Amino acid sequence: MTDILAGLNDKQLEAVTLPPQSALIIAGAGSGKTRVLTTRIAWLIQTGQISPQGLLAVTFTNKAAREMLSRLSAMLPINTRGMWVGTFHGLCNRFLRAHHREANLPATFQILDSADQLSAIKRVMRALNIDDEKYPPKQAQNYINNAKEEGLRATRMEAYDKYSETLRDLYAEYDAQCQREGVADFAELLLRCYETLSRETALREHYQTRFRHILVDEFQDTNRLQYQWLKLLAGQGSAMFAVGDDDQSIYAFRGARVGNMLEFEKDFQVKNLIKLEQNYRSHSNILDAANAIITHNRNRLGKNLWTADGAGEPIRVFEAYNDQDEAHYIVEEIKMLHNEGQSLGEIALLYRSNAQSRVLEHALFTAGLPYRVYGGLRFFERAEIKHALAYLRLVANPDDDTALLRVINFPTRGIGARSLEQLQEIARGQNSSLWQAAVAKSGAQPKPGRGIEGFVALLRLLRDGCVGLTLPEMIDQITTHSGLRSHYQNEKEGEDRIANLDELVNAAIAFTQEHGGDFAESSGGDPQQQLLTAFLSFASLEAGEHQADPGRDALQLMTVHAAKGLEFNTVFISGLEEGLFPHEQSMLETNGLEEERRLMYVAITRARRRLHFCHAQSRLLHGQVRYNIPSRFLDEIPDALLKRINTRAESKAPTSAPRSQTAAHPWRIGQAVTHQKFGQGVVVGYEGNANDLRVQVNFGHAGMKWLAMEYAKLTAV
Repeated sequence: MTDILAGLNDKQLEAVTLPPQSALIIAGAGSGKTRVLTTRIAWLIQTGQISPQGLLAVTFTNKAAREMLSRLSAMLPINTRGMWVGTFHGLCNRFLRAHHREANLPATFQILDSADQLSAIKRVMRALNIDDEKYPPKQAQNYINNAKEEGLRATRMEAYDKYSETLRDLYAEYDAQCQREGVADFAELLLRCYETLSRETALREHYQTRFRHILVDEFQDTNRLQYQWLKLLAGQGSAMFAVGDDDQSIYAFRGARVGNMLEFEKDFQVKNLIKLEQNYRSHSNILDAANAIITHNRNRLGKNLWTADGAGEPIRVFEAYNDQDEAHYIVEEIKMLHNEGQSLGEIALLYRSNAQSRVLEHALFTAGLPYRVYGGLRFFERAEIKHALAYLRLVANPDDDTALLRVINFPTRGIGARSLEQLQEIARGQNSSLWQAAVAKSGAQPKPGRGIEGFVALLRLLRDGCVGLTLPEMIDQITTHSGLRSHYQNEKEGEDRIANLDELVNAAIAFTQEHGGDFAESSGGDPQQQLLTAFLSFASLEAGEHQADPGRDALQLMTVHAAKGLEFNTVFISGLEEGLFPHEQSMLETNGLEEERRLMYVAITRARRRLHFCHAQSRLLHGQVRYNIPSRFLDEIPDALLKRINTRAESKAPTSAPRSQTAAHPWRIGQAVTHQKFGQGVVVGYEGNANDLRVQVNFGHAGMKWLAMEYAKLTAV
């Protein structure tokens, strides 16, 4: 017993040896929560309070479950094979296999992954004759999964109009089809398990008696149905040991409810609330910054991280002129750290939005630094980017069969496998490309719409529409008129995909600025066509190079969401600007800013030794230059914790009025103004001197149009 408890601090020891009552453990970042959970299980078994088969431990990832079982095996001479330790879905699957009759499932029921589920939904839509353009299958899939995660069947879904009524009917028929075929999707596993336990009293009482101790990891990430399932299993007599950190609840977009922790205190009449505040990961400067930011959130259970280690280095804050300057700074700092002997794998580059990675990846690619995108794909490998590039390739060369096969039915236009087989047979028969076969099949005047004929009409429209356009304008035209943007608007996480399409336009702008002069009229051929070909080659090369091989030392790139649970010696957080981090969307949502602050808290606490904050005065977003102010999160950190790096903006920025002069006038960057000719615009910058100060205003979304107005006349606008 002494060996099991050795090395625990006072609070950890108190949590591990609690009496058999429900308890809430507030475990701060880096406070050893996994050790506490595992040791609690070992202590309960070692003291004879429970058998290995008499407890249930729930995690959120299979990796966490495996780690817990591995540690238990090292601590106790027991066989962990039969223990109920796993994820929500894994444990529910185990229950349904054992009680398939009570759950009204066949013994051999199969589980549908996301792709299989989408295919099943499409079959139902065809059977019900539902228009997949008005009701995109992905949107229907999100509707069904969200309903199940709330514990709602189709019969309990409200219909406010014809649209929602159709989705409800689709949900009902999809459920019926799954039942006939003996299959279950992921969301169904938990819902079916919950319904079975609710309905079958004897079965529920059996498991309530068996599992006298229930332990839950990452409790702050539970959704409504998961919490209801836990309450059902716990019954009246079981002890629930919930470990979580409300300050790290960052998955509201997936249905996580940080309020479950407050409800748990009330529902289980928790008398034991223990805060694990000693951090074993980071220096105190890093923890003090995290504490300072998170205290601005209301309705938190409250804690204050501390460490026995020293203060460490101050947090470096770099203000860049633009996003490229920011990327250059990060690359130079990484090179220096690597030359000093730090492993690239111990350095992480975090960003709020996936679209930010493009500029960073390009800088790393150019510098020859190997990197790996954790929990996602590199920019030019993302599906939406590959779709857009495929359309762009067809504009450059319609005989590109690979590109054509990728997008001929994306977004869906009713071209099935049989139609493609017939098209390929025609192409083989006349020894031509698929495009030539499609043209021959469609006739001289194909009509816009669905099927192969509709695709031929669309591609001709895209090619004609791109004549005379610049490269960025081509991409904007293609992503809009191909239907890609409207398709992704209907996806649950489509906002990120659309942001990536916008970033592709930015990549084209940067490429044109760098290489546009390489293709002059005198060189022969169409300069725009040559630039397009060069850009496609550039995209292919960046997609195929520098993603580090498995096992190779490489820099880690990821969104802040993907970074949760990880830690690194050095962390760079880029894009700390208002509207980006915190994200502008958060301002429109209830408690959205508080979730953004929790996200920042998670980002900061990933760092062990060094932490860098970066922000840019201007950034190319959505095809336009946006002038930014630093994130409010920087203002929430005491200056004593920060070391501000001299910006290089003074030497790179265009001639502008000194700060003392611009700060005095009544118009500020971001302020809306109105002009009779241009409509409403936003003040984005200044130029000139104190005697002839001019204000730059951006009007409209069609492109960047600068209007310089004399300061003296601005009052008339």
